[in-house]
Amino acid sequence: AVAESCTGGWIAKCCTDLAGSSAWFERGVVAYSDAAKTALLGVDPALVARAGAVSRETAEAMAAGLAAQAAGARVCAVSGVAGPAGGSARTPVGCVWFAFAGAGPAFSERRDFAGGREAVRAAATLHALRGLARGGPRPAAAAV
Repeated sequence: AVAESCTGGWIAKCCTDLAGSSAWFERGVVAYSDAAKTALLGVDPALVARAGAVSRETAEAMAAGLAAQAAGARVCAVSGVAGPAGGSARTPVGCVWFAFAGAGPAFSERRDFAGGREAVRAAATLHALRGLARGGPRPAAAAV
């Protein structure tokens, strides 16, 4: 199951492009706005206001909210800044937070991807798919 912000449903699309995916893909939620993160995934608006939409805390809350809805599913939540605008010193364009939950220990990480909007979204999608396929991401030192 996936909770997507900056990838806008691309992860779910890649999963459901595969024949037979109905046997293992539980659901996908596109929660692009802060209001959608709250309404669809139960993310506390005060948390988003305090930590920011693109943060470890928000990605983890997105994953926890989806995991509660999709009991037993491996979950990945993604929130980031795809650009070309919207970045800041704390969360520059290309900054993407991932949170994995549901199967095994929960894990979150930040990745910074180079390139334009399409490249950032594609790299984030691929990273999420790789993490879901192996049950979570590799340690930060490993090349992905």
